[in-house]
Amino acid sequence: MFRTNDLILLLVVFSSLVAGVLFPGPASFFQPFPLYLMMFVLFLSFLSIRLEEVWLLLSRQGWTVAWLCFLKLVALPAGVYFLFRAFYPDYAISALLITGISTGVVAPFISSMLKASDHLVLVMVVITSCLVSFTLPALVKILLGRSVEISFFGMMWLLGLIIFVPLVAVEVMRRSVPAALDMLLKVRFPLSLVIFAVINMGVFSKYAHFFRQNPETILEATIVAIVLGAVYFAVGILAAWRAPVNDQVASAISMGNINNILVIVFASEFFGPIEPTLAAMYIIPFFGLIFPLRLYRRIMEKDA
Repeated sequence: MFRTNDLILLLVVFSSLVAGVLFPGPASFFQPFPLYLMMFVLFLSFLSIRLEEVWLLLSRQGWTVAWLCFLKLVALPAGVYFLFRAFYPDYAISALLITGISTGVVAPFISSMLKASDHLVLVMVVITSCLVSFTLPALVKILLGRSVEISFFGMMWLLGLIIFVPLVAVEVMRRSVPAALDMLLKVRFPLSLVIFAVINMGVFSKYAHFFRQNPETILEATIVAIVLGAVYFAVGILAAWRAPVNDQVASAISMGNINNILVIVFASEFFGPIEPTLAAMYIIPFFGLIFPLRLYRRIMEKDA
């Protein structure tokens, strides 16, 4: 079931999105800040991740992680892009972006809640976060080609800046002022809520006119997000079909619990309104995947 904090997060995300669309004047004050605020969100998220544990765990399941990373960052986003380009081209780019983004930094919590392989999910978070600043810009340039005039190095620089600066900052602070990190951990959730709200208001106030003229876009994006969530669930399970159920569920979490807030910021820098909207609507399957994964685990354990 949802925790109270999960429901609060959903309320904050959607109410701030609506506020940005309905009150674009006041909300436009926040337009310069989403990039920097996303870096701070990742800084807060990386507080509970220790890199030395990641390297130890990586040495145990290196081939599994390599396979899942290739699927998550290359094969699956390319496949989803071509599928959407053939059947629903308006959402092909947005589907590529959210499919090719890194595993979300809260995925280890989802994993522990579902009793999956925490260590596998943790490694996927760190490795995909480090690789995505190279893989996603490359996919955009290769698959979209001349249809978009976006610098590959510009995209790579932006994602690298957003991801690596917070990661390095956490490691520096952990060695120099560890007490400060402990204090930040205590207020991480309310701080993150405020930042999510400001990011959404800053991003969606830019597209307020578009949404007022095309309100059906939000409904369409919600349906597409749910469909993509189902695809990620299925691919994640199939990718680890021969593995124990703990690893199957961890694989599905790694595919489906994505860093959608990062896509909102990235897409708002380089693309139009549809791409960040789909990323925002993905918050529904982000948490909704918990229920089919829990049911799948029960079925598999019952049949074992």
